[in-house]
Amino acid sequence: MKTPLWFPQSFFSRTLWLVLIVVLFSKALTLVYLLMNEDVLVDRQYSHGVALTLRAYWAVDPENREKVAKASTLIRVDGAGVPEGEQHWPYSEIYQRQMQAELGEDTEVRLRMHVSPALWVRAPSLGDAWIKVPLYPHPLRGQKIWNVLGWFLAIGLLSTASAWIFVRQLNQPLKRLVFAARQLGQGRSVRLPVSDTPSEMTEVYGAFNQMAEDVEQAGRERELMLAGVSHDLRTPLTRLRLSLELMGNHTDLTDDMVRDIEDMDAILDQFLAFIRDGRDEVVEEVDLTELVREVVAPYNQNGERVRMRLEPIQPFALRRVSMKRLLNNLIGNALHHAGSDVEVAAYVSGDSAAPYVVLSVLDRGTGIDPAELEGIFNPFTRGDRARGGKGTGLGLAIVRRIASMHGGNVELRNREDGGLEARVRLPLGLMLPRDAV
Repeated sequence: MKTPLWFPQSFFSRTLWLVLIVVLFSKALTLVYLLMNEDVLVDRQYSHGVALTLRAYWAVDPENREKVAKASTLIRVDGAGVPEGEQHWPYSEIYQRQMQAELGEDTEVRLRMHVSPALWVRAPSLGDAWIKVPLYPHPLRGQKIWNVLGWFLAIGLLSTASAWIFVRQLNQPLKRLVFAARQLGQGRSVRLPVSDTPSEMTEVYGAFNQMAEDVEQAGRERELMLAGVSHDLRTPLTRLRLSLELMGNHTDLTDDMVRDIEDMDAILDQFLAFIRDGRDEVVEEVDLTELVREVVAPYNQNGERVRMRLEPIQPFALRRVSMKRLLNNLIGNALHHAGSDVEVAAYVSGDSAAPYVVLSVLDRGTGIDPAELEGIFNPFTRGDRARGGKGTGLGLAIVRRIASMHGGNVELRNREDGGLEARVRLPLGLMLPRDAV
């Protein structure tokens, strides 16, 4: 939905409006509370009236004090008849401060609300006697401090909720940008809308869209260039191989030339596989154990060269062709360096909250120098001399790219009794848990 023209278009103006709205909203709620709870103001007025009545009582001559006391229901009490006061915060303090402000700092006040509510006041500046002033229940009726705290807590919660809603709206464009960046990193085509964002983010979104377009265009040009090079090279290679076959007089030199041609053709296939990494392949529910059996079957046509140790795994979303390429690269690499002692294992690990699939290809070759394990997945890297040989050095780079494309990872480990394990971990949920081993 497009942002209305009257709505603030920049982060600064939106933040300013956020602060103003939250402050005004809080003030409005406070005003409502004061309008609905006038008890504190009533208590001040009540205590002010008591102070005026006491001044009038002590100001008249002794003969007329009885009349004033009778008219205002005041009772003169000896000191022994004055009970201890009760505490009703903040109302007791209101009476105390009000009386001292109007009748003198040495004024004493005692308040009781239970059983005949009354107020006892002794003002030495006016007279030494205690005066009992009857109270009516209205001024303190329903006045509980919990009501005040409840109102202010409600105001705070509502203000916080309002601020959360506005801040969430402000952060939404940033979250959208983070999500789009992750999608672009996984090879998906992503574009961000620029019509319903703040003015600061419009330029950022535009730059991101341009970057995504440039990345996709560079990928298309790279793929087209390599496909053209592959086509141009394969044509003379095919003619050369055909010429060697038609010569008829096969020698060791001819056989070596044929093998070189086949190696060159395989190298071209690796380059194409590295460029066309399968990100545009359709994701489908795949039974991984059946897929492993399908990949291993051609290797075992002339005897068991690859053993399988497969546990039941529920079908989950995979790119079938890419996963077959991953397995073929790992198995082919293991057979090349370890002969026939190769094993493929697949099982589910992790807890029920974050399960993941472990796909391992194990061999009994010579292993790899631990110092080179970190960089072995870089393109055009073929490992140390112990496992070096012919090839482009793209096989493991392709494996890592396919695993990452499925949200997983791959790791090479030297085995204790010799050999190497290539362990691929694939999440069954949204993401791979950090403690995956």
